[in-house]
Amino acid sequence: MVDRWIVESTLSEVWDFYTRANVGEVFPDPVAPLTSSFAFMTGDGLGGAELGFRDAFVRMGAFEHEELPPKDMLFLGVAGGYCYLNASAMRLFGHRAPGMTAADIDLSFFGGTSGVPDFVVKPGFDRPELTERIGATFGWVLTADGLPEVAEDERLVNALRSARPDASTLEDRALIERVWQHFDAHFRHLFGQHIYITFLATLPLGIITAVCNAVGRPEATLRLVAGVGDVESAAPSMALWDLGRMVAASPSLGAEFDRGAPGLDGRLRSSADADAVAFVVAFDEFLYRYGSRGPNEWELRSPTWETEPDLALAAVERMRLSPESSSPHRHNRDRAVEREALGGEIAALLAGDPEAQGQFLAALRAATVFLPGRERTKTNNVKLIEENRILLREWGRRMVERGHFPRVESFGLLTRAEIAEVLDDPSGWHDVLVEREALYDEVRQLQEPFLFVASPPPMGTYPRRDAVVVEPSGTGTELVGMAGCPGRAVGRARIVLDSHDPGALEPGDVLVAPITDPSWTPLFVPAGAVVVDVGAPLSHAIIVSRELGIPCVVSVTDATRRIPDGALVEVDGDSGTVRILEL
Repeated sequence: MVDRWIVESTLSEVWDFYTRANVGEVFPDPVAPLTSSFAFMTGDGLGGAELGFRDAFVRMGAFEHEELPPKDMLFLGVAGGYCYLNASAMRLFGHRAPGMTAADIDLSFFGGTSGVPDFVVKPGFDRPELTERIGATFGWVLTADGLPEVAEDERLVNALRSARPDASTLEDRALIERVWQHFDAHFRHLFGQHIYITFLATLPLGIITAVCNAVGRPEATLRLVAGVGDVESAAPSMALWDLGRMVAASPSLGAEFDRGAPGLDGRLRSSADADAVAFVVAFDEFLYRYGSRGPNEWELRSPTWETEPDLALAAVERMRLSPESSSPHRHNRDRAVEREALGGEIAALLAGDPEAQGQFLAALRAATVFLPGRERTKTNNVKLIEENRILLREWGRRMVERGHFPRVESFGLLTRAEIAEVLDDPSGWHDVLVEREALYDEVRQLQEPFLFVASPPPMGTYPRRDAVVVEPSGTGTELVGMAGCPGRAVGRARIVLDSHDPGALEPGDVLVAPITDPSWTPLFVPAGAVVVDVGAPLSHAIIVSRELGIPCVVSVTDATRRIPDGALVEVDGDSGTVRILEL
């Protein structure tokens, strides 16, 4: 049995409640050593993600640097191979924020999950001066008409992309030095911006929810934050849809796609067919803009649409088979029109309370600023990671050719300090990396605990994922989750465990997935509805489904095991339920 992962964080003994909630979407797999080196814990101290998290919460006014442990990981950490988020710190933010409580944080992170310990107010938790500072930040959120710093960050990462050198012309050390320069100069700032905007985006959503509940229209909440537009996580689906329409309209392109996805990119590029040439031009523009997206995109070892174009073409394949009625552009416009009309309707109900009406309208406006802003800050980080991924893959390719690495992606199984050693003397590392790859695969098969207090259980006690038995549900069963995107849909459930192997998913089917990231987004478009095992109010599945106008329910525990494949189900995105109609 595995008893220890290659890299483990020193966790806080005081702030001791950790969870996989939310962060399980970002890091679904074990954290590779190199990613841990730049994000969590370096040989010299805390990594960029941990430091960025601290910067964001101090900037919001929730903490002071002096009360945070100087050496131990606090906000993030790697335990048992997996990334965890510190729920103690999140709860304290809720406790200190005006108009919020720790229970509000618990609801957004855990819903009805059992085993969540009670929040206990300890000496030093009550800080009126910090509550006042958070209140001032909240006031800014409700008056901001744009996010110029985020736009400037976008220009920065786009400039890095446009200035990308030909990696094949750089010596090994120059490649690696450029990677460190990118991370050291930009990652802490970009990640801090992402956390800052992400947490502030919950404020307008909270206000809208409270108002809708107060006027007896709770079902309106989700519709008021749908179709806001300019959402980076949904944009690739729009672009893939347009590529799919090109294929659907061309018999010659359709015939090429009919031959299958493997090798499709090469076949299209070698074709002299006019439609193929036009498609390649459009596809290259897509890869330039969105090529950094893919499965587990925060992990340097993971493939992206740029490194493996056939993955993106497989998504185009699903799009070209969808009817015109599935157009994400149309759904987005419909949601936007509905949102505008409903916002005016709810505001009219508040006419007798000008203060409440003003705050509601400010929250509606803030949602259109901060929800897209949150996705843009995430994309800025992903683009930076992609620039480093491209450089590291070139180095990995060379090391495979020289016989020092078993795989191109083996670079990710080295720490930053070990990469320096490899540059000095690469001999002897091949077998070490083979062993680490086997260990990674073994840890990946383990079911990590969803939460723990004080310290995680020993890894040797983790069950294997395939050994966890969940009885499938029968006809008439209603599964309860969290409402993600409004609307109802009835369709055949298709259990999809790998975004690149959608199996029998057909247009109109209900996509049932364990977790989603941008590599799943193209499957949303042809689906009649989306159901996900996990999720939270700002999770990827919810944000994208709202933009695409697809009914969605998340946090349906073990949905991929409890819903039989092929069962006829009804998904209610307003109530957050999934009912099995027939097997």
